[in-house]
Amino acid sequence: MSEGLWHWDELIQAAGGRGEGTPARAITGFSLDSRTVQPGEVFVAIRDVRDGHDFVPAALAAGAAAAVVSENFAAPSGAGALLRVADPLAALCAIGRAARARTHARILAVTGSVGKTGTKEMLRACLSRLGKTHAAERSFNNQWGVPLTLADMPPDSDYGVFEIGMNHTGEITPLTVLVCPHVALITAVEPVHLAHFRSLVDIARAKAEIFTGLIPGGAAILPRDSAHYELLREHANAVGASIASFGYQQGADVRALRVDTGANGSDVIAQHGSERICYRLGVPGEHYVGNSLAVIAALDALNVDRARALPALAALAAPPGRGRRTLLDADGPMLLIDESYNANPASMRAALSALAVTPRASFPRRIAVLGDMLELGPTAPELHRALKPAIEAAGVDLVLGCGPLMRFLYDELATGRGGWAKTSQELIPLLLSSARAGDAVMIKGSLGTRMAPIVEAMLARFAARQAGGE
Repeated sequence: MSEGLWHWDELIQAAGGRGEGTPARAITGFSLDSRTVQPGEVFVAIRDVRDGHDFVPAALAAGAAAAVVSENFAAPSGAGALLRVADPLAALCAIGRAARARTHARILAVTGSVGKTGTKEMLRACLSRLGKTHAAERSFNNQWGVPLTLADMPPDSDYGVFEIGMNHTGEITPLTVLVCPHVALITAVEPVHLAHFRSLVDIARAKAEIFTGLIPGGAAILPRDSAHYELLREHANAVGASIASFGYQQGADVRALRVDTGANGSDVIAQHGSERICYRLGVPGEHYVGNSLAVIAALDALNVDRARALPALAALAAPPGRGRRTLLDADGPMLLIDESYNANPASMRAALSALAVTPRASFPRRIAVLGDMLELGPTAPELHRALKPAIEAAGVDLVLGCGPLMRFLYDELATGRGGWAKTSQELIPLLLSSARAGDAVMIKGSLGTRMAPIVEAMLARFAARQAGGE
């Protein structure tokens, strides 16, 4: 059997469990989903809304090398290799902890109300030019995703980039302690998950938990333009971190001097000390510019060759659900901007701003398809209404809204109304009948509003001419 990511005996010891049988193939990674498990991966039977133990036979039949299961799991005859533990999630964390201990990689951890995944992908692209870089393929940033990403990390990695998210106070601390980063980066503090917090100050304190896991002498990268910068700086100082800031304000260590934003990306001139840094971003939107400044600060904190790393940003493409642009054929070109992954007030404004740079010469009409922003607490109606100036500033010609909260915004609009529906499914026929050649259509909303099916309906109706934009 070829060399794998983990030896079976090594994995049993890391998990603190008991092995039954021997994997028939090399261990290549880990999975929590029997529907997507790949041959060679170890399936971890996590208990959540559904019990992962119910899907162990399917995972093994799909080629899983083994399964991590509870001690009392009744295995079917001929099930295959099993790793029995007291608690599969705790075992996954233990495996992640062992993976962190066995690598000499330089580790970065990223959190923030917005921009986590985009910043992680920028760092991945830049660091991949310098060495073997490990990062999650998707937004694996919760109590399952972080240890899973750690467990998947090859021991000979040079760099690791981890995204850490949260919905409640105290969720970041155990994850950053697990990751034990050399650099901890906060992208922004914005009104997200307000249903679970009393104020933005509490959100800032929760984000600052990321510093508790820093290695001694580690670096904290902070958003200088944030109203909560001083609070974040105090928390970073409390753990003895070296501090670097980024943003547009005069006091930022990495500061944007000039930004030329276009439909296909941005050209940026930044300043760090007496040095001027010129680079190209391959994705449009000023929010990506801000994140790129954080990336520069993080690269400098790692003391790596920035000149070799930064050109990777020119080739960057927005992932599906996070700004991916696709040119469609509606008897003429139509631009689809897929921002469907999630939404909050800050990311919604950023998406509208990115829509605004779409050239009217190519796409004369701008359509914003907007779903509810969830988990905003009692301020939700006002936060939805407050999007009106951003819609007007972006020159949006038509607004299609769905969800009870987006109705507050829709009723606030004097012009630019296109239609409203209770659900995304009900909105699809209205959009398909309204969209035409020459439109730039941006689709965004919270995950629970289910905006992705609207994107799928557009792709199904109008064949893509090319991926990536105009």
